[in-house]
Amino acid sequence: MSSKGKVCLAYSGGLDTSVILAWLLEQGYEVIAFMANIGQEEDFEAARAKALKIGASKYVLVDVRREFVEELCFPAIQTNAIYENVYLLGTSLARPVIARAQIKVAQEEGCFAVTHGCTGKGNDQVRFELSFYALQPDIKCITPWRLPEFFDRFAGRSALLAYAAEKGIPVQQTAAKPWSTDENLAHISFEAGILEDPNTTPPKDMWKLTVDPQEAPDKPEEFTVIFEKGLPVKLIYEGGTEVTDPVDVFLTANTIARRNGVGRVDIVENRFIGLKSRGCYETPGLTLLRSAHIDLEGLVLDREVRAIRDQFVTTTFSRQLYNGMYFTPECEYVRTMIPPSQKNVNGQVRCAVYKGNLIILGRSSATEKLYDANESSMDEIGDFEPTDATGFIAVQAIRLKKYGRAKHEKGEAY
Repeated sequence: MSSKGKVCLAYSGGLDTSVILAWLLEQGYEVIAFMANIGQEEDFEAARAKALKIGASKYVLVDVRREFVEELCFPAIQTNAIYENVYLLGTSLARPVIARAQIKVAQEEGCFAVTHGCTGKGNDQVRFELSFYALQPDIKCITPWRLPEFFDRFAGRSALLAYAAEKGIPVQQTAAKPWSTDENLAHISFEAGILEDPNTTPPKDMWKLTVDPQEAPDKPEEFTVIFEKGLPVKLIYEGGTEVTDPVDVFLTANTIARRNGVGRVDIVENRFIGLKSRGCYETPGLTLLRSAHIDLEGLVLDREVRAIRDQFVTTTFSRQLYNGMYFTPECEYVRTMIPPSQKNVNGQVRCAVYKGNLIILGRSSATEKLYDANESSMDEIGDFEPTDATGFIAVQAIRLKKYGRAKHEKGEAY
């Protein structure tokens, strides 16, 4: 049978994309299996052998770890990015660099289309496809989980597992542990299976990256993070050991957090597509670095700059990341606002981690002087005149007095 053409599949080596690879071959496509090394704990050689055994004509592995840290994770730290006050966007952050690398491979290999294993109910289909179309407007995208001939055949994970067994495809998922995972340098996510009941407590053996906080060391572990312009440029730990390379800083933060049980989250969130979903996440190093950054900003960042950044840049950038809008004019615009807000975020934060908790021990800055101990002290007058507060309060009270009188006249109570 002649090929319908060459497609580039975002291949994870897991259940879904392994089945999709075999199914695409059944449909008559030639498949290039593309895989991004984005820091997941993966046996890439085994993934290569598996893809080729299933029938891929070629396996291409691209290392995107550095650009992931420098272009996505670090700006997320600078903005304290977060979705719905809990989720640190670990999956969302990875999609732009993966999509960019996949499009490049598709172009190099002469593929007319790209394809992925994202479900028709999730966020990732939006993130990938919007990125694909922005990066190469004329690319075709094959979406198995939105094709009736695919989802009617594979109605659930049990059907996927049965097909994998029929085709001799080895998979990690089992009927006992059917949840889906996605892992990168920043985090791992767990969804589906028994986790779809939001009242089901995740089993202890589900968590992969972090030690159970109850089983973490009984002694706090201390470390120091040094920031320049809001970027974590150095991490000092274990009696003076220093790391300065961006990837090493991130990996070291991961190691410290993981062995102390830091970074677990279990939430129900609002997907962009309009559904609620339950997700469990482990985000160790990003949790540490973001928390240290937030603390340092309290010392060195101007109040009004911080308020504007929090109200617009943080919330907008987080939503853009979550919704897959990274390669858009509006996100490009918002990203230009990040560096100006961070030019004074210089200094160090001393931290400790203990049984799932991050504790701030202290912070200092040699260059930024917004905090004045003399002015703030309760024990000395300094340059601040306490009598000035009388006029300040009087001015602030003008409208409140009017509001109070109006309510009194109406007979309304607070």
